[in-house]
Amino acid sequence: MESRKEIRLSDIAPQVISAIEELKGTYGGFEVHPSLQAQMGQVTSVLKELTDRLDDNFPYFHPHYAGQMLKPPHPVAMAAYIATMMINPNNHSIDGGKATTMLERELVKDLATMFGYPAEHLGHLTWSGTTANLEALWVSREINPGGSIAHSKDSHYTHTRMGEVLNVATIGIETDSQGRMRLDDLETKLKTGKIGTVVVTVGTTGLGAVDPLADIIPLARNYGARVHVDTAYGGFFTLIADNHLDPETARHYRAIADSDSVVVDPHKHGLQPYGCGAVLFRDVSVGRFYKHDSPYTYFASEDLHFGEIQLECSRAGASAAALWATLKVFPLTEAGLGQVLLGGRRAAVAWHDLIADSEYLTPLQRPELDILAYLPRFDDMSTLDWASHEIFERSAKTDRSNQIHLATYVMKPDGFAKRGIRLTENAESARIMRSVLMKPEQEHWIPDLHSHVESLAKQLIEEKK
Repeated sequence: MESRKEIRLSDIAPQVISAIEELKGTYGGFEVHPSLQAQMGQVTSVLKELTDRLDDNFPYFHPHYAGQMLKPPHPVAMAAYIATMMINPNNHSIDGGKATTMLERELVKDLATMFGYPAEHLGHLTWSGTTANLEALWVSREINPGGSIAHSKDSHYTHTRMGEVLNVATIGIETDSQGRMRLDDLETKLKTGKIGTVVVTVGTTGLGAVDPLADIIPLARNYGARVHVDTAYGGFFTLIADNHLDPETARHYRAIADSDSVVVDPHKHGLQPYGCGAVLFRDVSVGRFYKHDSPYTYFASEDLHFGEIQLECSRAGASAAALWATLKVFPLTEAGLGQVLLGGRRAAVAWHDLIADSEYLTPLQRPELDILAYLPRFDDMSTLDWASHEIFERSAKTDRSNQIHLATYVMKPDGFAKRGIRLTENAESARIMRSVLMKPEQEHWIPDLHSHVESLAKQLIEEKK
């Protein structure tokens, strides 16, 4: 059996580029129109300027970057995207994306299987989780017209934004000490009869919290509300939930199978380039809401075109090809893509344990997935806010080989209080530290990351004495 090795884009890109050039040649050569020709010197100069300007970025690719939800796609995804982009199919219709439509059908089926959806389902890729959520909420509006959208107050802002787009009222539900939707507050608001859809976040983008989906579904059903699962960030943790997440968290992941719709973003944990989201529906009959006429797109096949079951009217077939190829190399199993998730999960738990034993830092809560929140040990909110910002700034203000890139998270007094953290309330809010550990390599860099951050916290505490 061939041994595993690091895959570099420079090693595999020539294979796909030459293959597609050869494919194009089978249709007969032709001269490129003069309007598309350019001076090579100018092209190389422009590309040199581009790569120079790209230097003005944070090192999203490096384990020292533990800030926002950013990491590079896998070289397999990049190579597949490049190959397909050279043809540039549009997966709106089979006419515009014959091969890539078939690839998308295969991978959507795999995603549905991962979530436990039935063999007969409806789904497709989207440009983003925002678009995918918009589509699911639009369908819900059509099924429950006049019904409001309920979501936890820690959910992504896309839900209130899409509520405005759809002209649907949104209702925020209180969260508990772990950042999860509170069942008692949800039921109180369901009793008003105003809620048509409950958005359940399985992996919040702020703290990585998992709403109690398994308990929300029967509660929502009792009041006639649909359940939409936004697991744009956390969806692929389904692959490791039963064996590597807390049992209660795993219970809620299993309940995704019983939801009405679900969203996941392969451009987060699925090793894909932006933008690649996906939306799935349990009930194929929701396809009736998409009916429309197009006088020029649906002729190459009598089969269902993706344009007939989506709101978007153009989508890159290259996105489907990239995800399809990636899932062939890293299948949707614990032994496949699950190992990528495990690296980040172990990193978050390991760093949490180090912070819990620290004299200078304290964890906000135990991570459910791979997002960690923590704070330097100060007694009042104003100083805590200052110190968190200083850690954020100072950790990155050094030579590149020693830079640490973090993020901050704003909390109000009640957020600290319900987690048992007592602070003098001399400010309306305070920033704390937040680290997203979604690169599996970070598992081996936790001692280094912790040492840097702890030393900065110690330095700031001593400055304030």
